[in-house]
Amino acid sequence: MTGTGPIGHHDPIGHDNPSGPTGPDTPTASDNATLRLQAPAPGWSIEADVVVVGSGVAGLTAALRCAAAGRRTVVVTKARLDDGSTRWAQGGIAAALGEGDTPEQHLTDTLVAGAGLCDENAVRTLVTEGPDAVRRLIATGARFDTTPGGDEIALTREGGHHRRRIAHAGGDATGAEISRALVDAVRAQGLRTIENALVLDLLTDAEGRTAGVTLHVMGEGQHDGVGAVRAPAVVLATGGMGQVFSATTNPAVSTGDGVALALRAGAEVSDLEFVQFHPTVLYLGPDAEGQQPLISEAVRGEGAHLVDADGIRFMTGQHELAELAPRDIVAKAIMRHAHERGTEHMYLDARHFGARMWEERFPTILAACRAHGIDPVTEPIPVAPAAHYASGGVRTDLYGRTTVPGLYACGEVACTGVHGANRLASNSLLEGLVFAERIADDITSAPARRPGPAVEPTAAPVPLLAPEARTAIQRIMTAGAGVLRSAASLTEAATALARLQRDAAEAATTAAQAAAPAQTAAPEATSTDRPKPAEPGVEAWEVTNLLLVARVLVAGAMRREETRGCHWREDHADRDDAHWQRHFLVTHRPPHTLHTRTTDTAAFPATTAAPAPETEPTQ
Repeated sequence: MTGTGPIGHHDPIGHDNPSGPTGPDTPTASDNATLRLQAPAPGWSIEADVVVVGSGVAGLTAALRCAAAGRRTVVVTKARLDDGSTRWAQGGIAAALGEGDTPEQHLTDTLVAGAGLCDENAVRTLVTEGPDAVRRLIATGARFDTTPGGDEIALTREGGHHRRRIAHAGGDATGAEISRALVDAVRAQGLRTIENALVLDLLTDAEGRTAGVTLHVMGEGQHDGVGAVRAPAVVLATGGMGQVFSATTNPAVSTGDGVALALRAGAEVSDLEFVQFHPTVLYLGPDAEGQQPLISEAVRGEGAHLVDADGIRFMTGQHELAELAPRDIVAKAIMRHAHERGTEHMYLDARHFGARMWEERFPTILAACRAHGIDPVTEPIPVAPAAHYASGGVRTDLYGRTTVPGLYACGEVACTGVHGANRLASNSLLEGLVFAERIADDITSAPARRPGPAVEPTAAPVPLLAPEARTAIQRIMTAGAGVLRSAASLTEAATALARLQRDAAEAATTAAQAAAPAQTAAPEATSTDRPKPAEPGVEAWEVTNLLLVARVLVAGAMRREETRGCHWREDHADRDDAHWQRHFLVTHRPPHTLHTRTTDTAAFPATTAAPAPETEPTQ
């Protein structure tokens, strides 16, 4: 059973839909499956058993296991194989590997950080299967740092963890080492890869099952331009959507492509309002935009202190773990203290580490700080929160299955229920690893089959935004849906985003009318009178994806009238379990409407045979 109500409705439970589950506006999977981006028809195609989209820890783990089981596997990645978000991960990977630590303790810390919205079954799967998954990663070739003079994995602490359970590599280059090991394994196995390729949309057959993807390959190679990979199983491992905000730790490729593709294909997404803002990102000034240098939580785990300009620690007394409190608590404390003092940042003081510790334990961070004129050996580091990680995404079950048959998701693009309202530090790499293995096991446990014939979409193509709208979206989202949110700021953001959507639709309509044969003798408008539609291309496709995920994020944040985890509503400062300890399950239908249904509890319902949404449409 699920609650009902449109996104943005102010009734907490939302049982007010006059149409009911069979009302005239109830969307179906077939309605949603007709949406695709405006793009040229595929000019080439290849066939596979599995296509994996993304080349981080989640995507490459799934691909390696599928290939090892004999499935023809193709990896598609937006840049180079080693250019995804995984290689930027500094802190490490969390698992109960140390003496005295247990999966149960890891589970408890994860549930506390998730602020009442974790799916406990998903968390238990993560923490119990996690240690062996890390050992298999080591067997693949990943080399983690060991204790001095020994061969045991060196473990450290990060925020929200009560035990030292974070394995790291190269001091603060864990993601780079994991990426190296997996990329080497992919190349050693000779997996087919398509690099520099932006995946556009899901292909589906007449029964609504996955039939592959369309993609655009940039630059020279075996394939160029728009093509298709035909496969009955598609694994989305496309990473996050941090580029929806002006300042983020995410690389430039993180434009929400996987979530947007899934929405257009009719899949449910959930929890997009829970965007984690990493509390300690190098502050580069009020006008800084794009990817910002991350100051890993491991720096605080080793004893760095958060201080103000007077050198006073402000986390002491606010939480039992002080600077190692969960990220949402630390980010809020930094913002609150900065506002009280009329500044935009605080400081991270680790001068007591000394030069040798900085050089050996955090060489990447040290180099990044010095590149910006700051020497953490001799001065505190200016820090402020920036968009970091999407706790929500494409909704899956415990085997990575989405609500579209044959479509899987894992890693940051997915919402497994593990993270709840706030991800526990260093659980992200582990989640990608564990659930990628489960996806591969699910795919390879069934006989291989050929994809059905792909059906052509019946709805008009999604109108594209001009590339310059990217900056506008980022500024709208930073101002209206950043760390601090309110009904007023979110309403302003929703209005501005709707205006961008409307302008794109009007431009596309005008262009279509201009291209059609004249029906009347009325004088034609000059070309300068008509809004010009965006031309299909990588930048236009990316910004169109950003607009869709931004609209869903803002809609969920407007409806969630409480403060929980990394969702902070200034006008609803308290957590409200009676009304909001539940998830919103959002779908998208032509032309630009969002529908939602609401779970009764923090546990997710099954993804198979999901009931139709029971809401009135929200523009």
